[in-house]
Amino acid sequence: MALVAENITVRAGSRLILDGVSLKLAPGELVFLLGPNGAGKTTLLRTLAGLIPASGRVLWKDSDLTNMKPRERARLMAYIPQGHVAHWPITAREVVAIGRFPHASSLSRLSPADADAVERALIAADAQHLADRIVTELSGGERARVMLARALAVEAPVLLADEPIAALDPEHQIGMAQLMREFAHEGRAVLAVVHDLTLASRFGDRVVVLNGGRLLANGEPLSTLTPDLLQQVFGIEAEVLKTGSATALVPWSISSRAPNRFG
Repeated sequence: MALVAENITVRAGSRLILDGVSLKLAPGELVFLLGPNGAGKTTLLRTLAGLIPASGRVLWKDSDLTNMKPRERARLMAYIPQGHVAHWPITAREVVAIGRFPHASSLSRLSPADADAVERALIAADAQHLADRIVTELSGGERARVMLARALAVEAPVLLADEPIAALDPEHQIGMAQLMREFAHEGRAVLAVVHDLTLASRFGDRVVVLNGGRLLANGEPLSTLTPDLLQQVFGIEAEVLKTGSATALVPWSISSRAPNRFG
């Protein structure tokens, strides 16, 4: 039972945004989607979520999701958009309750089952203590947890997150990565866009690398993020850091073979 994308191609006029991308996302794994700016990462997530038309197929249990009604698809995949926060003076609990829309008949009056799902999501995202606070008054890290709780309230088997750790301080970045890994290992399939190679190599079960709209690499982080790939895609060199049982990749310098864009 996996989410499968086959030969996904997206065009914007004459410009090719995604070029025949295929991948498989299985329950129980946290996959980080990597690539430079403009590689097509957000477009791929939005395509998987059914928000962008594309050629190719997205399958779940061998069924083509293009034939699925939007509300059914929303029950299958929870999506955290890039930089999305609530701009209304409502409580964090009310924001999380929006995640029950694919299931609920009315957001103005949640059923007991929906209300329980909201509470479970707040607890899972370590945001229960924020439930009655106004979301616009929360810090960036607190809002990120609330948005994660909103996605978890959907209780979908697939979680798609676009830069969920962007603009967070190091403590909250690590905390968010740990939470996503826990959710994945509980049986969800989690695909998250990040730019932090250290966190991706430390917490990811797998990385997928896009460049120029094409899937360039796909596999276990440390064996996939080779020196040649890092130089080709990111123009950097990195060192492998080992501490205890943990191993991570640490970007160290601009590659001597990379174009000089800072001089």
